[in-house]
Amino acid sequence: MNILVVCGAGLGSSFACQMSVESVLEELGVDAKVDHSDISSAAGTRADILILASNFKNQIDKYNLDTRVIYLDKLIDKKEIKEKLEPVLIEMGKL
Repeated sequence: MNILVVCGAGLGSSFACQMSVESVLEELGVDAKVDHSDISSAAGTRADILILASNFKNQIDKYNLDTRVIYLDKLIDKKEIKEKLEPVLIEMGKL
């Protein structure tokens, strides 16, 4: 399973979020490849799950991607990440 964490420039905030996502996945016992990217590059990737800040919803929606998207209000909040990621993982049969 591939998870892509997205931010505007694909640098600082997406990398910090990636580390939080990896921590949550480890806690849940889920094996996944997690990477980070900028929003324009995200459209060309084949991730099973995209994770990005809520303020990028309009930008990512225009790409009509056929993947699960999780929007976060606080990119590094592990509690929010777990609350939003866990149901998606259950739906995908990963938990």
